[in-house]
Amino acid sequence: MFDSIAATREALAAHGYFADDGLATSLFLAVRMEKALFLEGEPGVGKTEVARVVAEILGAPLIRLQCYEGLDLNQAVYEWNYPRQLIDIQARSTTDVFTEKYLLRRPLLQAIDQSHLKAPVLLIDELDRADEEFESFLLELLADFQITIPELGTLRAGHRPITVITSNRTREIHDALKRRCLYHWIDYPTAARELEIVTAKVPEAGSALARQVVDFVQRLRGEDLSKRPGVAESLDWARALTHLSAVQLDADNVDRTLGLLLKYQDDLDRIRGAGVQRILAGAPTE
Repeated sequence: MFDSIAATREALAAHGYFADDGLATSLFLAVRMEKALFLEGEPGVGKTEVARVVAEILGAPLIRLQCYEGLDLNQAVYEWNYPRQLIDIQARSTTDVFTEKYLLRRPLLQAIDQSHLKAPVLLIDELDRADEEFESFLLELLADFQITIPELGTLRAGHRPITVITSNRTREIHDALKRRCLYHWIDYPTAARELEIVTAKVPEAGSALARQVVDFVQRLRGEDLSKRPGVAESLDWARALTHLSAVQLDADNVDRTLGLLLKYQDDLDRIRGAGVQRILAGAPTE
């Protein structure tokens, strides 16, 4: 399915992900070269979805590590099953409690487990939310797909996981990590691409309403906003409008559902009312 860039695009499209040539090329090369794919972009543009769709295409397990501030090795890699170790020590049933029998495998160690019959898909989601120190640990994993555990030695992957790393760019990721990856920036889609996505994902909206939704969202992204709506918001809004039995956009139904597109009160106050009417009329951005 990843024999060529065209085949990669077709496989993604068959599973509902409409990639441009740049993303299809990056994914194709990442798979063929066994390198991690580092995806940056605004929230809601489809970075996480790439990993989910690739796992679906390949019929491979998806192993996800959701990053957050304070993430450490115990949550990301492994920890020892201390209660079980203590019970076996007290029962005198073992003299060595630092074996794989007592190892609790977290996402990164699961991804290189040699029990996999095929390469899993590893998603390291929103790496920019984790502390910078966590990046240092990832260097060994991304270079050789191996993890060193002091008590056991170095564990290596039987099948290198197809690795996707995402970042919303709330902070810069260190160059040393980026050098080990194939980098791609996912931008907001063009109007034509977004219409294709909305039509495929929300067919019940109908072509006329889908086009109006996309036109409105495209113009809305040109406003001075704290957070511009992504494709995920476009899809949610289109679905919501169908639940309201809307067949076209008007100022009333846009005002009532604007919270599906905008997530900050200042943005809502700025757009609701006169802003909505101006955007619907296609007037230039103020």
